[in-house]
Amino acid sequence: MFSFRLFHKQNQGNSEFTASTLLQNQPQRSYGITSPVSLATPKDLDCIHTQKLVEALKPFGVFEDQQELNHRLVVLDKLSKLVKEWIMELGESKNLPPSAIASVGGKIFTFGSYKLGVHTKGADIDAVCVAPKHVERSDFFQSFFDKLKHQKQIKNLRAVEDAYVPVVKFEFDGIEIDLVFARVSMPTVSANLDLGDDSCLRSLDIRCVRSLNGCRVTDEILRLVPNKENFRLALRAIKLWAKRRGIYSNVLGFLGGVSWAMLVAKTCQLYPNALASVLVNKFFLVFSKWDWPNPVFLKQPGESDLNLPVWDPRVNPSDRYHVMPIITPAYPHQNSTYNVSASTRAVMVEEFKHGLAVTNEILQGKSDWSKLFEPLNFFQKYKHYIVLTASASTEGQHLEWVGLVESKIRVLVGNLERNEFITIAHVKPQSFPGNQELHNG
Repeated sequence: MFSFRLFHKQNQGNSEFTASTLLQNQPQRSYGITSPVSLATPKDLDCIHTQKLVEALKPFGVFEDQQELNHRLVVLDKLSKLVKEWIMELGESKNLPPSAIASVGGKIFTFGSYKLGVHTKGADIDAVCVAPKHVERSDFFQSFFDKLKHQKQIKNLRAVEDAYVPVVKFEFDGIEIDLVFARVSMPTVSANLDLGDDSCLRSLDIRCVRSLNGCRVTDEILRLVPNKENFRLALRAIKLWAKRRGIYSNVLGFLGGVSWAMLVAKTCQLYPNALASVLVNKFFLVFSKWDWPNPVFLKQPGESDLNLPVWDPRVNPSDRYHVMPIITPAYPHQNSTYNVSASTRAVMVEEFKHGLAVTNEILQGKSDWSKLFEPLNFFQKYKHYIVLTASASTEGQHLEWVGLVESKIRVLVGNLERNEFITIAHVKPQSFPGNQELHNG
């Protein structure tokens, strides 16, 4: 595979894109597996196309203003204080010495789209509560959950303890937060704790490893892209495109946010000097022609003495059946796309080809960026389709129903694929409002 790194910088104080402001004379830094496809530097026309891309994205609410960003920081600061307060109270209840209670710490780390810097207006924040060794997972779901209950600014509080990565979900002063938990094998959690160090995984149970994995993967993705600003703008465009075309859903067998981020990061490594407009076009070029199921790696998987389970088809027979592997860059390396089926991959590859044709037109001046974000007309595309219905009486029940139904739909797709008379099973990951009278009945 390909992996390379070169630096150039976007002028933060100017919304206009010019080649002179986007490049710096910095030494090349090589990463990973092979050399880049092209080291071509931006042309003035690339800057114009990139500025037009920004303008096309704005109406879709993909950018937050500074006031909204500051509000998120305030909410995260309040949540961090709550966590530290709870950990100290827990230390007192467990009879820790006063000197230990004063220094136990505890910290909130963010990950996902917020940490990558590509979250949209109204998007939730993914975060992990990292606690010292005297704090048990049961404490998080009991005493901390109770503490959250008594906060006036917190609404829609619910716990999902039996999830693959157990999580507490809530709305804090208007910001939705998904908070997972990890207990490290240390007596204190310092303010400068480095989650990128593999040693922090030592002696942890697998649920804590999974909870930390989100942060470790997000940080590693950012470390492995040549230019963060170009990466972020290209990723915003690709995520919006994927949602508009109905192929953004990990649970339904398409790709989730981290998988899209890794594919865009890979494109950045292959074209380290390209601006976002070119990166979007090259993204479609690369992955419409990718020889699946050859895996996508951002870096060479490293060795570790921690003996945690990693994606390796040479060792794990089940890994050999993954049809579109995209491997996370942080240990323990995992396939982020194990839900992808033959049908959903075929749908995505078709969309990559369509995206390539559209962006070729855009860069040739024959179309504008709005064409890329036109939604798929699903019901004109096919003659035969199935409508599934489900309802719930409360918001909490609705969320449980959504998760249950989506997971069952993925199983249904797998069953349909095995029918010799069915060529492809294409799921539209969108819900529709039902008939209120039927619901009441």
